Amino acid sequence: MSKVALPEGFQDLEPFVEKWALSREVERNRQRRSSTMQQLQEFYDAILPRMDEIVGYLNQFSLDEMPKDAPRLLNMGLSLMEIAPAIELLGEPDESGVFDAERFHIVEPGAGQP
Repeated sequence: MSKVALPEGFQDLEPFVEKWALSREVERNRQRRSSTMQQLQEFYDAILPRMDEIVGYLNQFSLDEMPKDAPRLLNMGLSLMEIAPAIELLGEPDESGVFDAERFHIVEPGAGQP
């Protein structure tokens, strides 16, 4: 990873890159379920207020023509979508007492069946 992981103006979010700039949905799901509520809340509190700015920045580019550092920002936004229910609704990283999450298989485009 380059020294500057995120586009200019978003460096304050760089402490979250390693943990939350995950390119695959299955990785984001696993990260949410293995994190503490404090870790989820810290990420949520840092990125949610920046989402309008993040979306505005990313909307300048097609998915095929993003600068090299922009996909990390996109993936962090997707991670916010992954953790928002835990913060806003569940109050826990995974919904306890329901379907075992390890039995749930996320199928991503181009990835085929597990």
